[in-house]
Order: sequence, then structure tokens, then C-alpha cells
Amino acid sequence: MIDIRLADYQSSDDGKNIITLLNAYAEDPMGGGQPLPQYTREHLVGKLAEHNAITLLAFVDDQAAGILNGFWGFSSFACRPLINIHDLAVLKPYRGMGLSRQLMQELEIIGRERDCCKLTLEVLSGNTTAKAAYQTFGFAGYELDPGKGQALFWEKKL
Repeated sequence: MIDIRLADYQSSDDGKNIITLLNAYAEDPMGGGQPLPQYTREHLVGKLAEHNAITLLAFVDDQAAGILNGFWGFSSFACRPLINIHDLAVLKPYRGMGLSRQLMQELEIIGRERDCCKLTLEVLSGNTTAKAAYQTFGFAGYELDPGKGQALFWEKKL
């Protein structure tokens, strides 16, 4: 049985599942190939609660199998809230079961209930599996004018 639900940051079980799932993603080549730092393991759940996050957990037969971490944002052009999907991962034994699609569907329901204008995410250009899944779900590159090109995600580490 598959169950998708909102994580409770006050629950020690949900906290352990968040760390376990996110660490597995971090250790995957598409997550950087390194385990989460100790500081992150110790503080992540509390920081998610502090920083306006939304975490969905996927369970298969009561076993934690997938995670989606999103953050509430705001579109100045639409003058409405949005949700940015920051992490979406499914443990290897549970891949191919449609869990990522179900996590995104649940997030879309939440977003519509809260009058969000859009869901956003970033994806590595070489992650063809994730890109195909996102496109199937309706995501596309962001552009205002095709002649100006698609938006790029850049970062400056501090």
C-alpha cells in the first residue's frame, strides 16, 4: 500500500525518515554523491520548520520510500504564492512505482488549495530520468520570450 502524507516536523519518526531519505538522495550521484554533513543531520528538521518548508513523505507498506521538500515563495508578477520543489527523491528499491508522480500530485493539490500560481524546480541537465518525469507531469523550461532563451539557475555560494 502506498501512502503520501505531509511530514510533521515535531514527530521524531518523521524527523528520522526525513534525514534517512535525504541522506540517501545526497549519497546518490544526482544528489552530489556525499552523505549529509553531521550539522545538517542534527539541525535539518528544525530548520525546515523555521524556514517555511513543506515536506511530503511517501511510504510503501509503512516503509519510508520517498521525499519531497518544497519551500513557499511568492511571484511578484502574479502576486500569488508559489512552491519551489527543492528535493525530490525515491529510494532505489521503490523506483518505478510512480512515487515521484504521486508526491508531485499531492504537492499540486496543496498548491491549488493555497492559490499558488505555479510550482518550480531545478534539475541537472544530465538527469534525463528526472527531466522526463517532470515533463510528463507538465513542467517545462521557463522563458518569457523564446527569442531570449530559457531561464538558467545560477548560484553563488556564501
